[in-house]
Amino acid sequence: MNHNHYNKHLQPYAKENKQSMTKAEACLWKYALSKRQMLKYAFRRQRPLANYIVDFICLKLKLVIEVDGYSH
Repeated sequence: MNHNHYNKHLQPYAKENKQSMTKAEACLWKYALSKRQMLKYAFRRQRPLANYIVDFICLKLKLVIEVDGYSH
């Protein structure tokens, strides 16, 4: 993935999202994506990408996961 798409201007909002994840996001992070639990792939959460903040991203797989909820 091209890291030039990282949007540092959205970083404060991403940090806020990390601190107030939805229940679905928190469960997915805790039980599947953190600590390389998913086939040893590293995922990042609440990543500023272009004009969006994606819920989860695996840079190596070029995979973005969005969890729908009341805020989407």
